[in-house]
Amino acid sequence: MKALSQRRRHPLAAIALLLMGLLLTGGIYAVASNANEAKAQTSVSASDIEEGEKLFVANCATCHGMGAAGTEDGPSLIGVGAASVDFQVGTGRMPLQMQGPQALQKPVQFTEEQIQQMAAYVASLGAGPAIPSEELLDTSGEEVDPAAGGELFRVNCAMCHNAAAAGGALTRGKFAPTLEGVTEKHIYEAMVTGPQNMPVFSDANITPEDKQDIIAFLKIIEEQGSPGGADLGSLGPVSEGLFIWVAGLGVIIAFTVWLTSRSS
Repeated sequence: MKALSQRRRHPLAAIALLLMGLLLTGGIYAVASNANEAKAQTSVSASDIEEGEKLFVANCATCHGMGAAGTEDGPSLIGVGAASVDFQVGTGRMPLQMQGPQALQKPVQFTEEQIQQMAAYVASLGAGPAIPSEELLDTSGEEVDPAAGGELFRVNCAMCHNAAAAGGALTRGKFAPTLEGVTEKHIYEAMVTGPQNMPVFSDANITPEDKQDIIAFLKIIEEQGSPGGADLGSLGPVSEGLFIWVAGLGVIIAFTVWLTSRSS
């Protein structure tokens, strides 16, 4: 007993306990992450991954490299998850049409089945955000709060996407796109993957329930349109004031020309 008590008082005992705690916590987290990933990929078969690899090699490996390890022309895709592929390819941003400040949206090049196969292949290379389930995208429940979603959107998203989600300009030729017409799935995937210049909003800082609230808010303002008339790009008082100034100045000039012609 005396020997044990002396060991407990050893100066390295606290460090050893701390290391053991960190290892235990890390192990539990790894097991939980693997379990969640396995649950998300239960519908993915080996043939899907094989077909996805073929599609990837034929259409994506030129920039992202064999095995998706990345090249000078494209980043590594290991660990980005299925959601990133589903968003980028499902919105037509990938394959990239041309090099530029950011990938531009264009018509989708692949079928839904092919997109899911490529997503399955990339997801097999490393754990990452999975494609959201229908349950996460359902905004019809009574617990969904669009008003809270609007507040969250204004705090976290409006500085780039505009308070009306109309999009806006960023630096170096980049821009935040309008969110009108974007599907619930792609909005959710954008939040968890952070495409282009967008930050990643993981479940730790915006919970899945909060994401549902944000999506519900976006869909409501999309349905409402512009009840006040022409929205002028939804840029707010700056564009409205400029329009009034130009229109008013034009009226004054026209009236002045008319008066001058009358006097002559």
